[in-house]
Amino acid sequence: MATRVDPEIANLLSENVGARKVYVEPIPPKAVTPTIRLDQQIIKKIADRVAIFAHLPQDGLLAALALGEVQHYRAGDVLFREKDLGRSFYVVIVGAVDVVKEREGRAVRVASLGVGECFGEMALVRDDLRTATVLAQVDCVTLCFQRARIDAYASIASVIYKNIAGVLARRLDERNSSMADRMVQDSPGDQPPR
Repeated sequence: MATRVDPEIANLLSENVGARKVYVEPIPPKAVTPTIRLDQQIIKKIADRVAIFAHLPQDGLLAALALGEVQHYRAGDVLFREKDLGRSFYVVIVGAVDVVKEREGRAVRVASLGVGECFGEMALVRDDLRTATVLAQVDCVTLCFQRARIDAYASIASVIYKNIAGVLARRLDERNSSMADRMVQDSPGDQPPR
């Protein structure tokens, strides 16, 4: 099976000949989608900011990024809606998106995400409904990663799933701390257990 490789990715790989190598399965051709060249600055932002790709060596990161499908959105476009079934996650390559939740009949922006940031990662670990709506804040480009494609490559999937577990553990710690802080504020007379 022939595999097409972006020349920039080939150049990056050739620069890292002495780097630790991991086995990465060949990536089958995808359906024809628009391509985008990822410059080294964007790849570095993804490596630094997207916890899901942490601890992947350079060649593993490039192979993982090659699994993504480039998607273009205009300002105001909906990438997905709260309560849609999720089977993919996204990384912002160009532009920015808003994460919005419905509360008491109105849309509340809970986050704005920019280049190198990801969203929708919970879709990799469970078949469940999306917990928020994501809209293009400005014209933007994302890489969309389908769970089935990630799962097909065990060497990449094992690192990604371990990283998701770490992300979830940090979120749980943050929420526990936040909840404890609120409880202290609500009950100033309570004393800690002895």
